[in-house]
Amino acid sequence: GLGGLSAAMRLGAKGYRVTVLDRLDRAGGRGSSLMRNGHRFDLGPTIVTVPQVFRQLWAECGRDFDRDVDLRPVHPYYEIRWDDGSHLTVQQDEQAMIAEVARLSPGDVAGYRKFLADSEARYRFGFEGLGRRPMNKLMDLIRELPGFVRLRADRSVYGHAAARVRDPRLRMALSFHPLFIGGDPTNVTSMYILVSHLEKEFGVHYAMGGVQAMADAMVRVIEDQGGTVRQGAEVDEITTQSGRATGVVLSDGERLPARVVVSNADPGTTYDRLLRNHPKRRWTKKRLDGARWSMGLFVWYFGTRGTQGMWGDVGHHTILNGPRYRGLLRDIFLKKHLAGDMSIYLHRPSVTDPSVAPRGDDTFYALSPVPNLHGKEAVDWSAMAETYRQKVAQVLDEKLIPGFQDHLSASEVFTPETFESRYLSPHGAGFSLEPRIFQSAWFRPHNISEEVEGLYLVGAGTHPGAGIPSVVTSSEVLTQLVPDARGAVAAPMKVAAE
Repeated sequence: GLGGLSAAMRLGAKGYRVTVLDRLDRAGGRGSSLMRNGHRFDLGPTIVTVPQVFRQLWAECGRDFDRDVDLRPVHPYYEIRWDDGSHLTVQQDEQAMIAEVARLSPGDVAGYRKFLADSEARYRFGFEGLGRRPMNKLMDLIRELPGFVRLRADRSVYGHAAARVRDPRLRMALSFHPLFIGGDPTNVTSMYILVSHLEKEFGVHYAMGGVQAMADAMVRVIEDQGGTVRQGAEVDEITTQSGRATGVVLSDGERLPARVVVSNADPGTTYDRLLRNHPKRRWTKKRLDGARWSMGLFVWYFGTRGTQGMWGDVGHHTILNGPRYRGLLRDIFLKKHLAGDMSIYLHRPSVTDPSVAPRGDDTFYALSPVPNLHGKEAVDWSAMAETYRQKVAQVLDEKLIPGFQDHLSASEVFTPETFESRYLSPHGAGFSLEPRIFQSAWFRPHNISEEVEGLYLVGAGTHPGAGIPSVVTSSEVLTQLVPDARGAVAAPMKVAAE
């Protein structure tokens, strides 16, 4: 994943000899891709919202990010459509956004302006502040408590949006962003409204070639540093001796010694599976099972033949709301019920990047948030996947891209069961632990392991959390904790277990 690759880059720049181990056949983790009938499907994240975290990463390695990756601004960012036929076009220009809000709900313009100011304040505190510093000591948290109180971290994202605007459509438009990192907007701390500022300040971008191209560029940097990236190499266990990580054992029995081990696997997998023979103090099986995990994802990747000139009103990103918002969230996160209605995020990268499809064709993915597999009443996706895909197809045909099924040329479905098997994601959760207030910052699995000396964590399940900017800054936090290579023993090595 991008957390592990960025960690490898940063530790390589610090003088470590780095070996990256990845069980998949392509780099990128959830940001990897697959090909079907000439269509390239980006499997996970589709946008980059804070390009400077990559530019800083490349600069630390003595490289120029913009020479290695072709990043293009997306305009508009996305269109939100509601069941009543209304819509909101989200873009960077503040005056254009105010005009959009005024068109939808004139009485909410002042509240929207206040929301933007609130978002910026939380960005300064949450992203540039505690999000880029270690939070592995209780005092790290205690020092930040006045800020949490001042910024009403106890209020949910939805609660904060509802305090600023009255129109239910705008409340949705200002609060749905936690779904991009696996959180329930009605329960996730309002600190996450900072995403609105990220979009406004830094724009929304697409990497030509997809996130896969970014991952491939990261591999080239690692290899240029003298590091090694091994695909199809699955770590079975992190070995320990006298309370310290000593290396890893691969699934084929190969042993690799290491003085520093960095895991980009989900913390649940790291502690419950990879460290299964080491006693735990904090992240026990019982604690992990009692945690709240992010929702699952149903993703249908499909291609269409000869449709490039069709559906001119459907751009790069469209968010299609179902008839319910808060009720659907309750079904997904609390009741763990697979509802009959749905909301869909439709990605159509072929309008920006022709390389994703054969000439004249389109590549799409339709993503629908669904319950994870945690609990006794989990959805049996082996029985339900095709039924649910047909429902997604019906909604898309009726409300967004009519007639598309007559042009289908490629199809692939991922369910929470796929996330569990492909990414070793506990309970098929799409984004590791849900980012509630008591599962964030110090309460999240630390970047420096609480269980084993010499073991470090990066990625969505550790501090600061999920999302491309956060997983990359998790490696920034990591390098503040890992000693300089000169301070380690001779021939230092770091292994990223994914």
